[in-house]
Amino acid sequence: MSTPETLLETYKLGDVRVEIRSTENPSRYKVDCRNESFHSAFEVSEYEATHYRRHMNLRISKAFGEAKESE
Repeated sequence: MSTPETLLETYKLGDVRVEIRSTENPSRYKVDCRNESFHSAFEVSEYEATHYRRHMNLRISKAFGEAKESE
């Protein structure tokens, strides 16, 4: 039986809403990012979410910025 994803944290990066949720694997998190036009989701390890948050946020901001420019 699978366990439901639990919302652990939510925050905004400019116009991008970021949600971090638990997964079935206790050492992995699902990162869900969306704004009015785009959606992206990926998984990171607990270590990455804790120690590389700034880097992860820069990559999210850059990806959504590039997507907005290509419209």
